Amino acid sequence: MVAVARRKKIKIGPKDHGKRMSLDEFDLAEAQEGHLYELNKGVIEVSNVPVPNHGRMVGEIRTQFVLYEVAHPGVIDYMSGGSDAKLLIGESQSERHPDWLVYLTPAPLEGNAAWSVWIPEIVIEVVSESSAKRDYEDKPAEYFEFGVKEYWIVDPLKNIMTVLTRWRGMQWQTKVVKASQKYSTVLLPGFSPNLKAVFATGKK
Repeated sequence: MVAVARRKKIKIGPKDHGKRMSLDEFDLAEAQEGHLYELNKGVIEVSNVPVPNHGRMVGEIRTQFVLYEVAHPGVIDYMSGGSDAKLLIGESQSERHPDWLVYLTPAPLEGNAAWSVWIPEIVIEVVSESSAKRDYEDKPAEYFEFGVKEYWIVDPLKNIMTVLTRWRGMQWQTKVVKASQKYSTVLLPGFSPNLKAVFATGKK
């Protein structure tokens, strides 16, 4: 019998913030609980778990999409928060866990491999003070590279939603939506996020 060498389990924790790691290693690593972990261009980013109001806003966004899904069966194939979905962006060596993702087409592959090729049509991030730089500066280029069609940055600090839409497949086109305004997307006919409700939930 030939002995097979076992691959040593990689563990990461808060002390690894800023450490370089490959996407393959990071994706298989075991993370210490109590923090959030993402890989940004091959560098581990560790952040604190968001405050409850952040979760309430994400919950309100989820509710609005669920109501749309019930009223328009068959339009959305899958949607989830970052705990049940991720983006493995190979070229930039980044792993992202957005606050909300919407997929209109079925996964082309099964298992963990799907996250490197399954492209969500809409990605949503809810901004917090600690995530603002990542949400506004780091992630747009990565989400564009991955093939995302629309990236919504919901910012309760400014009471606005910044929508980035692919323009001619070459760059993002930016639209700023105030809480009092409505936004609709051709990707989801009949859907318009209620930003007032989202921001109000975050002020409880």
